[in-house]
Amino acid sequence: MAGAAPAGLSVALAEPPGGAFGAGETVSGRVGLQLPAPAPLRALRLRASGRAWAACSDAPPDAARPRALVPYLDLRQDLLRPAGEEDLILLEAGKHEFPFSFQLPQQPLATSFAGKYGRIQYCVTATLERPVAPSQSVKREFQVINHVDVNSPALLTPVIRSQEKMVGCWLFTSGPVSLSAKIERKGYCNGEAIPIYAEIENCSSRLIVPKAAIFQTQTYLVSGKTKTVRQMVANVRGNHVASGSTDTWNGKTLKIPPVSPSILDCCIIRVEYSLAVYLHIPGAKKLMLELPLVIGTIPCTAFSSRNSSLASQFGMDMSWLALTMPEHPEAPPNYADVVSEEEFSRHVPAYPQPSDCEEPLCCPMFAYIQEFRFQPPPLYSEVDPHPVEVEDRQPVSFMI
Repeated sequence: MAGAAPAGLSVALAEPPGGAFGAGETVSGRVGLQLPAPAPLRALRLRASGRAWAACSDAPPDAARPRALVPYLDLRQDLLRPAGEEDLILLEAGKHEFPFSFQLPQQPLATSFAGKYGRIQYCVTATLERPVAPSQSVKREFQVINHVDVNSPALLTPVIRSQEKMVGCWLFTSGPVSLSAKIERKGYCNGEAIPIYAEIENCSSRLIVPKAAIFQTQTYLVSGKTKTVRQMVANVRGNHVASGSTDTWNGKTLKIPPVSPSILDCCIIRVEYSLAVYLHIPGAKKLMLELPLVIGTIPCTAFSSRNSSLASQFGMDMSWLALTMPEHPEAPPNYADVVSEEEFSRHVPAYPQPSDCEEPLCCPMFAYIQEFRFQPPPLYSEVDPHPVEVEDRQPVSFMI
């Protein structure tokens, strides 16, 4: 039967500039249909869908297991449809292309993600309906990103933590170990190197090793239950700190590998990050500081970081100025005390006030700007350009 021959169905999407689509952007592409022989068709339909799902295991969700589902996108288009419901469309053999485009919703969409217990997925599905054969479908996934700008004030603030731990127990304590850590801001992007500032003091009798690591925490919420997956994505190690010694990290860098950005706006799947600075203590539990971290998509601009740096330097360097400023500054001298009325009238001509003006400044402002006629003071010189000989000086007498 001619209509029963299989058809080649494909979906091609136009690549977005950044590799992922954002809210409100237009997704476009083409559905390709290759027919080996003329075939009657009922319709060619397109569906764009997006959802987040989480389950109690890492297998795909089904109706038999508890799961959570959040829809984000559901758009439908008919690329090929006959005039009547009972009518058919006869297409010739060969290759056919059907362009399509649709706009994503304006509200924020959760970033695409694939984890152990769930996914956030967006896809386009083309379905070919034929009267004498089962419907044929093909699916194409596309990436969506919810941009996180690390230039926001909340992500530009520094994060500081400190803690002290007594090594040993009861009467067998060997002394305290203290750790302080700081990062310049809370938000970073993929590929950036995080400068870590830390101070380690080892007053115990053991040899300790300072380390730092970036952890990713995936949280899945299903039917009131929570599943958590925590994994290390990058780490760095410092030098040993002997007993009775201290060590300082003055900007030790830890580079962020390619990871998914933070997902904080999905109610069933959350992806969070933290920077852990910790001390490995032989025979004791490690001393760890957790610094919250947000992986964004819009990097910190040099202007913002330079401004914050300059602002901190300004606050430090100019603090001495408040100590030297008088409590009540002296008022400047009166203009009449500096320039006499005779000199003022000789250099500044009088401009009569227009009679039709109700207000003092109803005319254009530039009409009241006078030319500056005073000569500038002479240039300073160590050598007197007009020397006066000592013998030429005449005595001066004053009459009272």
